[in-house]
Amino acid sequence: MPIATPEVYNEMLDRAKAGKFAYPAINVTSTQTLHAALRGFAEAESDGIIQISTGGAEFLGGQYSKDMVTGAVALAEFAHVVAEKYPVTVALHTDHCPKDKLDGYVRPLLAVSEERVKAGRNPLFQSHMWDGSAETLADNLAIAQELLARAAAAKIILEVEITPTGGEEDGVSHEINDSLYTTVDDAIRTVEALGLGEKGRYLLAASFGNVHGVYKPGNVVLRPDLLKELNEGVAAKFGRPAGSQPFDFVFHGGSGSSEEEIATALENGVIKMNLDTDTQYAFTRPVAAHMFQNYDGVLKVDGEVGSKKTYDPRTWGKLAEAGMAARVVEATQNLRSAGTRIK
Repeated sequence: MPIATPEVYNEMLDRAKAGKFAYPAINVTSTQTLHAALRGFAEAESDGIIQISTGGAEFLGGQYSKDMVTGAVALAEFAHVVAEKYPVTVALHTDHCPKDKLDGYVRPLLAVSEERVKAGRNPLFQSHMWDGSAETLADNLAIAQELLARAAAAKIILEVEITPTGGEEDGVSHEINDSLYTTVDDAIRTVEALGLGEKGRYLLAASFGNVHGVYKPGNVVLRPDLLKELNEGVAAKFGRPAGSQPFDFVFHGGSGSSEEEIATALENGVIKMNLDTDTQYAFTRPVAAHMFQNYDGVLKVDGEVGSKKTYDPRTWGKLAEAGMAARVVEATQNLRSAGTRIK
């Protein structure tokens, strides 16, 4: 059962929360990066999450039509086949989807899973993300209510982002400023709209200074301790026991974070952490080295014929897969999920 059923996905998330670890959620854009993610999880003996952003889905759809739904469905179906060869369990997720792409991405994918569930099958994806961080909180939560109802009926978990993550990803950008910090009031309004599980399970991408992309230490002020304040504020407001953690938090913009910041986030309820920038670099770096070291083989220099063995995509592709897989293993170690796979 390498692709998690809805029941197993819930078990995975519950185990992470109880054990204070998080699953790396690895963005993929090809069958090769999918294999790299699966390999990394297998080598680390960690279950995990594989996700496709709107830009990733468009790329997967091919540059002729750039159809996001086709790209996402095709890779998900491929994953259901090849994941059988890996001794870990993974969930399939769609990453950041803003309002203007809902009708071209998440809603059609929900419809695909709705039909599968009606036919007695499991959903194609186990979770979808609605990124309403560019909208007012009221509009954001209104759309989230609609999507949560559909997701819950199709045995799918919804991820919501209620306040901005800084930087840029797939055309969605936010300035790095004080708006990057979710308030207790934001969290309370989220629960008033979406509940605490009774309307369907959801993951919450709260902001504590997170920024997408690459940044040097000191350029971004992360406050993972803020997540504790959000949990405490909501627990007090809705009569939950002191010390409880009502939210299932997601850590966005984690590339470049220190081990201490990650550890604090885990203690405060983060059970999923997105990785894209770091794994992109880990995939590309070995390819760049190969090209520089073998330039006279990959290029037909001065009228020569080059070397097929060096420009064969399988040669440098294997290096790329190994590089990305190693970075996935590192992520599982940082997030404490290594060695925790469901047997």
